Amino acid sequence: MTEIIAELQLPVLSPLTRTATGFVPESTPEQVAAIVASLRDHQPDWAALGVAGRAAWVAKYRDWLLDNQDHIADLLRSETGKPRAEAVFEVPFVVDELNYYANNAAKFLADEHPRPHGLMTAGRRMTVRYVPHQVVGVISPWNFPIALTLWDAIPALLAGAAVIVKPSEHTPLAVHYVLKGWEEIGAPPVFAFAGGAGATGAAVVDNVDFVQFTGSTRTGRAIAEQAGRRLIPYSLELGGKDPAIVAADADLDYAASGIAFGALLNSGQMCVSTERIYVEESVHDEFVDKLVAQVSALRQNGESGFETDLGPLITDEQFTIVEKHVADAIHRGAVVKTGGKPGLAPGFFEPTVLTNVDHSMLVMREETFGPILPVMRVRDIDHAVELANDSVYGLGATVWTASTKRGKEIAQRLEVGAVDVNDTSAAHLICFPAPSTGWKSSGIGGRFGIDGIRKYCKVRSVVSSVPGTAAAVQMAWFPYTAARSKAFGVFMRFTGGRDIRRRLGI
Repeated sequence: MTEIIAELQLPVLSPLTRTATGFVPESTPEQVAAIVASLRDHQPDWAALGVAGRAAWVAKYRDWLLDNQDHIADLLRSETGKPRAEAVFEVPFVVDELNYYANNAAKFLADEHPRPHGLMTAGRRMTVRYVPHQVVGVISPWNFPIALTLWDAIPALLAGAAVIVKPSEHTPLAVHYVLKGWEEIGAPPVFAFAGGAGATGAAVVDNVDFVQFTGSTRTGRAIAEQAGRRLIPYSLELGGKDPAIVAADADLDYAASGIAFGALLNSGQMCVSTERIYVEESVHDEFVDKLVAQVSALRQNGESGFETDLGPLITDEQFTIVEKHVADAIHRGAVVKTGGKPGLAPGFFEPTVLTNVDHSMLVMREETFGPILPVMRVRDIDHAVELANDSVYGLGATVWTASTKRGKEIAQRLEVGAVDVNDTSAAHLICFPAPSTGWKSSGIGGRFGIDGIRKYCKVRSVVSSVPGTAAAVQMAWFPYTAARSKAFGVFMRFTGGRDIRRRLGI
């Protein structure tokens, strides 16, 4: 089962042609409730397979994804408009994460047996067990539909949960197709699709046991409030305004190339896109020249193959935000070094470098999510760090310097969840052993690492007493007497004190 058939069909518009490129079933709130109920019925058998049994099915799914990679890329291209070079890499990155968790899930989810911490617990044996939530809801965004769906769904499935996916209503085609793939390999019916917009997403939150959401901070707050009313856990990966700091000793050609890629990948529609650039004043002008050369050479021509570098903004709303931020910056004194205006067709905006920017401008304060690179001159690294931290967001950052040691020292001063030193802003997203988390308004919880699978579990602790070792603790049980209380007090002081006087109470 990948869905309970919906009567309504949701049209999906191509950002390139502005015409319908496909349709997916649209699920009403009542249908979402029915889908979750069915998942709940099948989840116990899925959990009972154990990690090895679940990993075997996930391995078959990996093979299906690789066998159908080209068609998935075609669907991604049709609904996002992104260059094919970007559409084809989502499946390989998913497969890499899938292999990481399939290889490590047994270790990450194994029972733990903490050692007693002192005499009080010396006679007790402790077991910590990770028990999957029954149904996990994954609500994914429109910028990387496959990666940001399966990066979350795969570890949830391996943990033993059933999963319902609600992709963005703007880009559900590829996600709907890969959910069909789970059915095609004959896997247990524990992975389901729900199509629709806000009402469908709200119904998912109303019915599941854990919510994983990736998207805007505004929507994330609403989901947190809704989940809080139900007292269910959630993980939110939200907006960003990621800074780049370029030190005077940096390799400027390398930094300009890496920052341009980190800012303009997917036309800047990425949670960890570089959206603010702070450059030490002694190299500011030289860096800007190199960055402009990189950006102005990029191709934005609407071609369908590998002959283009930048696609359109996926939604009209995002185009409006980008246009507004650039206009506001120019009005407040920013200088356009390249780009700065709409592109060749509706939805396209030229890759843009702005200088003479400051924190009075929207482009330096609010998430732009578009192909804009504002560059600000700073006195020194201390000034850069101060400005980088002057944001409500705290998702990621990059630091560019000739000294890796110095880069790591600067990284420790930044109020963000991940820092890439001398690497592009998305580098940490493919380092799956390292958690990717958001600080401030950029999220709660995170993905990847050991917690990227354990978060889909409830934790149960079992404590058992070793026969014949509970006598001292029984002194605290009923009935209370002065003698028993005094004896227990002496025992507690002896176990808690760290010197003879305090242990003996003298």
